Amino acid sequence: MKRYLSIMRRLLLLSFILLVPAGCVTKDYRTASRESAGMAPNPATNREAVLQVYGAPAWGWRGWFAIHTWVATKPANADSYTVYEVIGWRQHRGLPAIRIEKDLPDRYWFGERPRLLKDFRGDPASKLIEAVDHAAKSYPWPNTYKALPGPNSNTFTAWIAKQVPELGLKLPFSAIGSGYAETKDK
Repeated sequence: MKRYLSIMRRLLLLSFILLVPAGCVTKDYRTASRESAGMAPNPATNREAVLQVYGAPAWGWRGWFAIHTWVATKPANADSYTVYEVIGWRQHRGLPAIRIEKDLPDRYWFGERPRLLKDFRGDPASKLIEAVDHAAKSYPWPNTYKALPGPNSNTFTAWIAKQVPELGLKLPFSAIGSGYAETKDK
């Protein structure tokens, strides 16, 4: 049994040594992360309200099994989108982990194309935008980030979904940390 465990540990270590560097080789995220994926309506030509939830593979090797999620809103007749998300590295710069700013709603995430998880337009979006804004601003962990078990970016999006059940948002299994708020309620 000891021999079997020793072999398994060595195989696991070898797999880690070979696979992790391969996962770190990604696209040039410095430029791609600031480009639109062309999925969101252009606010200059589309005057209706829009609320969208996005997910994209996490940065580097983490993207093999986890996603980063965020919410974007644009009230009717607005000229830009507001993006709501939590980003852990902001804390290392003395900023809160929560980020609520005017931005591209459908930008690439470290070179990875986002996937649209929810899309509301017109009156349904208008009715949800204020509730989403209130939920985001009442997030209980704005200055805290932990990849595991949370709170993280997916905890934030799950929090919004819990506070605004009309979104009907069920995050995928790969939204690691989305259950963190549920565990804190018990």
